[in-house]
Amino acid sequence: MIWDKEKECMPREELEELQLKKLQAIVKRAFNKIPYYNKKYSEAEVYPEDIETLKDIEKLPFITKDDLRESYPFGLFAVDQKEIKEVHSSSGTTGKPVVSGYTEKDLDTWAETIARGLTMMGLGEDDIIQNTHGYGLFTGGFGVHYGSHKIGATIIPISTGQTRRQIEIMKDFGSTGLIFTPSYGIHLGEIALEEGIDPKKLNIKAIGFGAEMWTEEMRQKIEEIFGAKAFNIYGLTELMGPGVGIECIAQQGLHIPEDIFYPEIIDPITKENLGPNQKGELVLTNLEREGMPVIRFRTKDITSITYEPCECGRTFARMSRITGRSDDMIKVKGVAIFPSQIEKALLKVGEVEPHYMIIVTRPDVLDEIEVKVEASESLFFDGVKEMVNIQQKIGKSIENETGIRVKVTLVEPKSLPRFEGKAKRVIDERNLH
Repeated sequence: MIWDKEKECMPREELEELQLKKLQAIVKRAFNKIPYYNKKYSEAEVYPEDIETLKDIEKLPFITKDDLRESYPFGLFAVDQKEIKEVHSSSGTTGKPVVSGYTEKDLDTWAETIARGLTMMGLGEDDIIQNTHGYGLFTGGFGVHYGSHKIGATIIPISTGQTRRQIEIMKDFGSTGLIFTPSYGIHLGEIALEEGIDPKKLNIKAIGFGAEMWTEEMRQKIEEIFGAKAFNIYGLTELMGPGVGIECIAQQGLHIPEDIFYPEIIDPITKENLGPNQKGELVLTNLEREGMPVIRFRTKDITSITYEPCECGRTFARMSRITGRSDDMIKVKGVAIFPSQIEKALLKVGEVEPHYMIIVTRPDVLDEIEVKVEASESLFFDGVKEMVNIQQKIGKSIENETGIRVKVTLVEPKSLPRFEGKAKRVIDERNLH
């Protein structure tokens, strides 16, 4: 099932012509309407008329989160305030918040991208979608909300929290679609089982998940718990929110709606553009954004892009799931590792729960890393000998995955924090400044 076959299956040559036309228009608009872009481009001595081909986008300087913070709150808006119908913002936990403004047209574009994604997941007008993403300044809840309206589905905007109520609603309202973060989805499954409800019998058709890093093993666990396919959704406040990439039924990468977003992959160190299927940092340009043009935004997310045909028939490029960020990788003993590698390694061993915490310290001159992992209920009662055996297996598995030795500590079931939003997996106690 394809929501907009004409666009989503467009021949690449036609798609690139459309992208170039839109790129030229958005660069001109940003240059003429927003003093920040005008100054930035003038200093780089690049002007709208210099964009003659798609490759010419590489002449334009990148935009970073710092640029958006510097323009806080409305410095990058290209329209009068009265034309902005909705404002979202990042949490600002790592600095000044990033504000994102949307015109009515922008909101419709957002709904369109999610409508395409929900259709990819097999959801339609007969479905009831339970959305556990937050509805505040966070974009997660609203994107799915607008997309659900677009396809004519019934939306349950329950937002985060009220876990036992979530289970009750799934059962009583007959939810057929679920939207959650992977760690919260597993938590929902745990609570359902505690309540004596088998999540497989809830008749869930499809699950959309995202907003934090995960592993394929974690997806498989979610699918096993609920007896339904789970589809990755990617998005970010700066560009639009969820919908920048969504998986189709093939689950072989997330389709990027390239008529709306122009993706690039760069080497995060040299900043040079990389080719297809090469892992690097994702850079995105929103070709449609009216209220707040975002051109060549460095996402810091590490992924790769393939242009190979997809079995679903769509011609849009696909990005691999995010395996880390160029700015939150942990460098320990000179080795760069990502939390997703640790998660993959420990889930390979089994007999533990997918809840873990990574603690990095530097007691003297050398870095040390400890991974706290929740033991399963059965393992916890099997005695010290068996737990020591599993700890050693996990330690070996992590060493094989990352190349470094770590201390593994098994802790009591349900003793590590649960997260209803993005999971915080790393505590770095080193004083590196």
